Amino acid sequence: MSTPLPLIDLSRFRQGDRAGFLEQLRYAAHEVGFFYVVGHGVPERLTTGIFEVARAFFGLPLQQRLAIENIHSPQFRGYTRTGYEYTGGHPDWREQIDIGPERDPVPPAAGAPAWQRLIGPNQWPADLPGLRETTLAWQAEALRVSREVLRALASALGQDEGYFDAWFDDEASTHVKIVRYPGRATPDADQGVGAHKDYGYLALLQQDEVGGLQVQAQDGTWIDATPIPGSFVFNIGEMLEIATQGYLTATRHRVVSPPAGVERFSVPFFLGPRLDAVVEPLRLPAELAAHARGVSDEKDNPLLAQFGANALVGWLRSHPKVAERWWADVAG
Repeated sequence: MSTPLPLIDLSRFRQGDRAGFLEQLRYAAHEVGFFYVVGHGVPERLTTGIFEVARAFFGLPLQQRLAIENIHSPQFRGYTRTGYEYTGGHPDWREQIDIGPERDPVPPAAGAPAWQRLIGPNQWPADLPGLRETTLAWQAEALRVSREVLRALASALGQDEGYFDAWFDDEASTHVKIVRYPGRATPDADQGVGAHKDYGYLALLQQDEVGGLQVQAQDGTWIDATPIPGSFVFNIGEMLEIATQGYLTATRHRVVSPPAGVERFSVPFFLGPRLDAVVEPLRLPAELAAHARGVSDEKDNPLLAQFGANALVGWLRSHPKVAERWWADVAG
Protein backbone atom coordinates (compact mmCIF):
# COMPACT_ATOMS: atom_id res chain seq x y z
CA MET A 1 0.00 0.00 0.00
CA SER A 2 1.39 3.42 -0.99
CA THR A 3 0.77 6.16 1.60
CA PRO A 4 2.20 9.64 2.27
CA LEU A 5 3.44 8.35 5.65
CA PRO A 6 5.38 5.11 6.23
CA LEU A 7 3.40 1.98 7.06
CA ILE A 8 4.93 -0.45 9.57
CA ASP A 9 3.80 -4.06 10.10
CA LEU A 10 4.54 -4.65 13.79
CA SER A 11 4.19 -8.44 13.46
CA ARG A 12 7.56 -8.45 11.65
CA PHE A 13 9.31 -7.42 14.90
CA ARG A 14 8.82 -10.94 16.29
CA GLN A 15 8.95 -12.91 13.08
CA GLY A 16 10.44 -12.71 9.60
CA ASP A 17 13.07 -10.18 8.52
CA ARG A 18 13.81 -8.44 11.83
CA ALA A 19 16.78 -6.47 10.48
CA GLY A 20 14.76 -5.18 7.55
CA PHE A 21 11.89 -4.27 9.87
CA LEU A 22 14.17 -2.30 12.22
CA GLU A 23 15.69 -0.42 9.28
CA GLN A 24 12.22 0.51 8.04
CA LEU A 25 11.09 1.61 11.52
CA ARG A 26 14.27 3.64 12.09
CA TYR A 27 13.74 5.47 8.80
CA ALA A 28 10.08 6.21 9.61
CA ALA A 29 10.87 7.47 13.12
CA HIS A 30 13.95 9.51 12.17
CA GLU A 31 12.94 10.99 8.84
CA VAL A 32 9.21 11.54 9.41
CA GLY A 33 8.33 11.01 13.07
CA PHE A 34 4.86 9.77 12.08
CA PHE A 35 3.90 6.34 10.75
CA TYR A 36 1.00 3.89 10.50
CA VAL A 37 1.16 0.60 12.42
CA VAL A 38 -0.67 -2.56 11.34
CA GLY A 39 -0.17 -6.15 12.53
CA HIS A 40 -0.77 -4.98 16.11
CA GLY A 41 -3.21 -7.70 17.14
CA VAL A 42 -5.82 -5.46 18.82
CA PRO A 43 -9.22 -7.22 18.58
CA GLU A 44 -11.73 -5.59 16.24
CA ARG A 45 -14.36 -5.77 18.97
CA LEU A 46 -12.33 -3.15 20.88
CA THR A 47 -11.49 -0.90 17.94
CA THR A 48 -15.18 -0.79 16.97
CA GLY A 49 -16.38 -0.82 20.58
CA ILE A 50 -14.45 2.29 21.60
CA PHE A 51 -16.17 4.29 18.86
CA GLU A 52 -19.56 2.86 19.85
CA VAL A 53 -19.21 4.07 23.45
CA ALA A 54 -17.80 7.39 22.20
CA ARG A 55 -20.89 8.02 20.08
CA ALA A 56 -23.12 6.95 22.97
CA PHE A 57 -21.44 9.36 25.40
CA PHE A 58 -21.42 12.38 23.09
CA GLY A 59 -25.05 11.61 22.27
CA LEU A 60 -26.04 12.15 25.92
CA PRO A 61 -27.74 15.44 26.83
CA LEU A 62 -25.22 18.16 27.69
CA GLN A 63 -26.16 18.20 31.36
CA GLN A 64 -25.32 14.50 31.68
CA ARG A 65 -21.95 15.08 30.02
CA LEU A 66 -21.26 18.04 32.31
CA ALA A 67 -21.79 15.80 35.36
CA ILE A 68 -18.20 14.63 34.76
CA GLU A 69 -16.81 17.97 33.51
CA ASN A 70 -13.07 18.28 34.12
CA ILE A 71 -13.54 21.43 36.19
CA HIS A 72 -14.39 19.01 39.04
CA SER A 73 -11.01 17.25 38.75
CA PRO A 74 -7.64 18.60 39.94
CA GLN A 75 -6.15 15.91 37.67
CA PHE A 76 -7.75 17.41 34.52
CA ARG A 77 -9.85 14.24 34.06
CA GLY A 78 -13.33 14.03 32.64
CA TYR A 79 -15.35 15.89 30.02
CA THR A 80 -14.21 19.04 28.24
CA ARG A 81 -16.84 20.86 26.23
CA THR A 82 -16.14 22.28 22.79
CA GLY A 83 -13.85 25.30 22.83
CA TYR A 84 -12.58 24.82 26.40
CA GLU A 85 -9.16 23.33 25.61
CA TYR A 86 -6.52 25.59 24.10
CA THR A 87 -3.62 24.95 21.74
CA GLY A 88 -1.29 27.78 20.79
CA GLY A 89 -3.48 30.16 22.78
CA HIS A 90 -6.57 29.45 20.66
CA PRO A 91 -9.59 27.26 21.52
CA ASP A 92 -9.79 23.85 19.89
CA TRP A 93 -13.08 22.94 18.24
CA ARG A 94 -13.64 19.54 19.84
CA GLU A 95 -15.23 17.94 22.89
CA GLN A 96 -13.57 15.08 24.72
CA ILE A 97 -13.13 12.87 27.76
CA ASP A 98 -9.67 12.65 29.37
CA ILE A 99 -8.80 9.38 31.12
CA GLY A 100 -5.63 8.48 33.00
CA PRO A 101 -4.53 5.61 35.24
CA GLU A 102 -7.06 4.71 37.96
CA ARG A 103 -5.29 5.75 41.17
CA ASP A 104 -5.94 7.32 44.54
CA PRO A 105 -4.77 10.92 45.05
CA VAL A 106 -1.41 11.37 46.72
CA PRO A 107 -1.79 13.07 50.14
CA PRO A 108 -0.20 16.55 50.12
CA ALA A 109 3.21 16.78 51.74
CA ALA A 110 5.48 19.71 52.43
CA GLY A 111 8.11 20.08 49.73
CA ALA A 112 6.49 17.52 47.42
CA PRO A 113 6.72 18.35 43.70
CA ALA A 114 3.59 19.98 42.29
CA TRP A 115 3.21 17.31 39.60
CA GLN A 116 2.31 14.72 42.26
CA ARG A 117 -1.13 16.31 42.33
CA LEU A 118 -1.72 14.96 38.80
CA ILE A 119 -2.15 11.50 40.35
CA GLY A 120 -5.77 10.64 41.06
CA PRO A 121 -9.02 9.06 39.88
CA ASN A 122 -10.99 9.35 36.67
CA GLN A 123 -14.58 10.52 36.29
CA TRP A 124 -17.06 8.15 34.66
CA PRO A 125 -20.66 8.83 33.58
CA ALA A 126 -23.25 7.08 35.75
CA ASP A 127 -25.61 6.92 32.76
CA LEU A 128 -23.19 4.91 30.60
CA PRO A 129 -21.48 2.17 32.64
CA GLY A 130 -20.15 0.41 29.54
CA LEU A 131 -17.87 3.35 28.79
CA ARG A 132 -15.53 2.52 31.66
CA GLU A 133 -15.22 -1.18 30.83
CA THR A 134 -14.61 -0.66 27.11
CA THR A 135 -12.22 2.26 27.58
CA LEU A 136 -10.02 0.49 30.13
CA ALA A 137 -9.87 -2.63 27.93
CA TRP A 138 -8.94 -0.50 24.90
CA GLN A 139 -6.40 1.41 27.02
CA ALA A 140 -4.72 -1.85 28.08
CA GLU A 141 -4.33 -2.90 24.44
CA ALA A 142 -3.05 0.52 23.41
CA LEU A 143 -0.45 0.29 26.19
CA ARG A 144 0.64 -3.17 25.03
CA VAL A 145 1.07 -2.05 21.42
CA SER A 146 2.79 1.21 22.35
CA ARG A 147 5.31 -0.58 24.57
CA GLU A 148 6.00 -3.05 21.78
CA VAL A 149 6.70 -0.18 19.38
CA LEU A 150 8.94 1.44 22.01
CA ARG A 151 10.90 -1.81 22.42
CA ALA A 152 11.27 -2.02 18.65
CA LEU A 153 12.52 1.57 18.57
CA ALA A 154 15.07 0.79 21.29
CA SER A 155 16.39 -2.05 19.13
CA ALA A 156 16.40 0.18 16.05
CA LEU A 157 18.51 2.69 18.01
CA GLY A 158 21.15 0.10 18.88
CA GLN A 159 19.95 -0.51 22.46
CA ASP A 160 18.67 -3.56 24.29
CA GLU A 161 14.95 -3.74 23.53
CA GLY A 162 14.15 -3.39 27.25
CA TYR A 163 16.13 -0.14 27.56
CA PHE A 164 13.10 2.05 28.34
CA ASP A 165 11.16 -0.50 30.42
CA ALA A 166 12.20 0.79 33.85
CA TRP A 167 10.08 3.92 33.51
CA PHE A 168 6.95 2.05 32.37
CA ASP A 169 5.91 0.05 35.42
CA ASP A 170 2.52 0.18 37.16
CA GLU A 171 3.09 3.88 37.95
CA ALA A 172 3.46 4.92 34.31
CA SER A 173 1.49 8.03 33.35
CA THR A 174 -0.61 6.87 30.42
CA HIS A 175 -3.41 9.05 29.06
CA VAL A 176 -6.40 8.48 26.77
CA LYS A 177 -8.62 11.05 25.07
CA ILE A 178 -11.96 10.12 23.54
CA VAL A 179 -12.66 12.92 21.10
CA ARG A 180 -15.52 14.20 18.97
CA TYR A 181 -14.92 16.94 16.40
CA PRO A 182 -18.18 18.64 15.38
CA GLY A 183 -18.40 20.25 11.97
CA ARG A 184 -16.85 23.69 11.82
CA ALA A 185 -19.02 26.61 12.94
CA THR A 186 -17.96 28.85 10.03
CA PRO A 187 -16.18 27.96 6.78
CA ASP A 188 -12.91 29.61 7.83
CA ALA A 189 -12.87 28.26 11.43
CA ASP A 190 -10.79 25.16 10.78
CA GLN A 191 -8.84 24.61 14.06
CA GLY A 192 -9.96 21.23 15.33
CA VAL A 193 -6.66 21.13 17.25
CA GLY A 194 -3.94 23.69 16.69
CA ALA A 195 -0.41 22.77 15.65
CA HIS A 196 1.49 21.16 18.53
CA LYS A 197 3.87 18.41 19.61
CA ASP A 198 3.17 15.63 22.11
CA TYR A 199 5.25 15.59 25.30
CA GLY A 200 5.36 11.88 26.17
CA TYR A 201 7.41 9.11 24.56
CA LEU A 202 4.94 7.97 21.92
CA ALA A 203 1.36 8.70 20.87
CA LEU A 204 -0.99 6.14 19.31
CA LEU A 205 -4.11 7.30 17.47
CA GLN A 206 -7.17 5.41 16.34
CA GLN A 207 -9.10 7.57 13.88
CA ASP A 208 -12.39 6.97 12.11
CA GLU A 209 -12.90 7.23 8.36
CA VAL A 210 -13.16 11.04 8.39
CA GLY A 211 -9.80 12.67 7.71
CA GLY A 212 -8.39 15.78 9.33
CA LEU A 213 -5.05 14.87 10.96
CA GLN A 214 -2.14 16.63 9.27
CA VAL A 215 1.60 16.23 9.86
CA GLN A 216 4.14 18.97 9.24
CA ALA A 217 6.97 17.89 6.94
CA GLN A 218 10.53 19.14 7.38
CA ASP A 219 9.97 21.68 4.60
CA GLY A 220 7.01 23.17 6.49
CA THR A 221 4.26 21.74 4.29
CA TRP A 222 1.38 19.72 5.72
CA ILE A 223 0.78 16.03 4.92
CA ASP A 224 -2.65 14.42 5.33
CA ALA A 225 -2.60 11.33 7.57
CA THR A 226 -5.35 9.70 5.53
CA PRO A 227 -7.25 7.08 7.58
CA ILE A 228 -6.25 3.46 6.83
CA PRO A 229 -8.73 0.88 8.17
CA GLY A 230 -7.26 -1.40 10.83
CA SER A 231 -4.24 0.83 11.50
CA PHE A 232 -3.06 3.06 14.30
CA VAL A 233 -1.09 6.24 13.65
CA PHE A 234 2.03 6.61 15.80
CA ASN A 235 4.17 9.68 16.41
CA ILE A 236 7.31 10.52 18.35
CA GLY A 237 6.94 12.56 21.55
CA GLU A 238 9.23 15.13 23.14
CA MET A 239 10.67 12.71 25.72
CA LEU A 240 12.12 10.56 22.93
CA GLU A 241 13.52 13.67 21.32
CA ILE A 242 15.36 14.46 24.56
CA ALA A 243 16.48 10.84 25.02
CA THR A 244 17.95 10.67 21.50
CA GLN A 245 19.33 14.24 21.44
CA GLY A 246 17.16 14.96 18.44
CA TYR A 247 17.92 11.87 16.38
CA LEU A 248 14.19 11.29 16.79
CA THR A 249 12.21 14.51 16.71
CA ALA A 250 8.73 15.23 18.03
CA THR A 251 6.81 16.20 14.90
CA ARG A 252 4.35 19.09 14.85
CA HIS A 253 0.83 18.13 13.83
CA ARG A 254 -2.71 19.50 13.83
CA VAL A 255 -6.32 18.51 13.14
CA VAL A 256 -8.40 20.40 10.61
CA SER A 257 -12.10 20.53 11.52
CA PRO A 258 -14.47 18.56 9.33
CA PRO A 259 -16.94 20.50 7.17
CA ALA A 260 -20.23 21.71 8.63
CA GLY A 261 -22.62 18.83 9.22
CA VAL A 262 -19.84 16.23 9.49
CA GLU A 263 -18.44 14.87 12.77
CA ARG A 264 -15.15 13.06 13.35
CA PHE A 265 -14.22 10.68 16.18
CA SER A 266 -10.71 9.76 17.30
CA VAL A 267 -9.07 8.13 20.32
CA PRO A 268 -5.45 9.05 21.03
CA PHE A 269 -3.34 7.25 23.63
CA PHE A 270 -0.22 8.88 25.05
CA LEU A 271 2.59 6.70 26.38
CA GLY A 272 4.11 8.59 29.27
CA PRO A 273 6.56 7.18 31.83
CA ARG A 274 6.36 7.50 35.61
CA LEU A 275 5.83 11.13 36.57
CA ASP A 276 9.13 11.06 38.49
CA ALA A 277 11.06 9.93 35.40
CA VAL A 278 14.03 12.06 34.36
CA VAL A 279 14.98 11.51 30.76
CA GLU A 280 18.69 10.91 30.22
CA PRO A 281 20.33 10.83 26.78
CA LEU A 282 21.05 7.32 25.59
CA ARG A 283 24.32 6.45 23.90
CA LEU A 284 23.57 6.10 20.20
CA PRO A 285 25.82 4.16 17.84
CA ALA A 286 28.25 6.56 16.15
CA GLU A 287 26.60 6.22 12.75
CA LEU A 288 23.26 7.35 14.25
CA ALA A 289 24.66 9.98 16.61
CA ALA A 290 26.20 11.73 13.61
CA HIS A 291 22.67 12.46 12.39
CA ALA A 292 21.21 13.70 15.71
CA ARG A 293 19.73 17.17 15.26
CA GLY A 294 19.91 18.31 18.89
CA VAL A 295 16.93 19.04 21.13
CA SER A 296 14.50 21.69 19.90
CA ASP A 297 14.87 25.13 21.44
CA GLU A 298 11.49 26.85 21.11
CA LYS A 299 10.78 29.84 23.37
CA ASP A 300 7.07 29.03 23.64
CA ASN A 301 7.65 25.30 24.25
CA PRO A 302 10.70 24.59 26.43
CA LEU A 303 11.40 20.87 26.82
CA LEU A 304 11.94 19.69 30.39
CA ALA A 305 13.74 16.40 31.03
CA GLN A 306 11.71 15.82 34.22
CA PHE A 307 8.53 14.25 32.83
CA GLY A 308 6.12 15.28 35.58
CA ALA A 309 7.15 18.93 35.29
CA ASN A 310 6.86 18.80 31.49
CA ALA A 311 3.41 17.20 31.69
CA LEU A 312 2.14 19.72 34.23
CA VAL A 313 3.19 22.65 32.03
CA GLY A 314 1.15 21.17 29.20
CA TRP A 315 -1.98 20.66 31.30
CA LEU A 316 -1.88 24.14 32.80
CA ARG A 317 -1.43 25.73 29.39
CA SER A 318 -4.23 23.84 27.68
CA HIS A 319 -6.92 23.90 30.40
CA PRO A 320 -6.91 27.40 31.93
CA LYS A 321 -10.25 27.04 33.77
CA VAL A 322 -9.10 23.90 35.61
CA ALA A 323 -5.76 25.58 36.29
CA GLU A 324 -7.52 28.62 37.76
CA ARG A 325 -9.68 26.52 40.08
CA TRP A 326 -7.17 23.95 41.32
CA TRP A 327 -3.67 25.17 40.47
CA ALA A 328 -3.66 28.92 41.23
CA ASP A 329 -0.64 28.48 43.52
CA VAL A 330 1.36 27.05 40.61
CA ALA A 331 -0.17 28.68 37.52
CA GLY A 332 -0.12 32.12 39.08
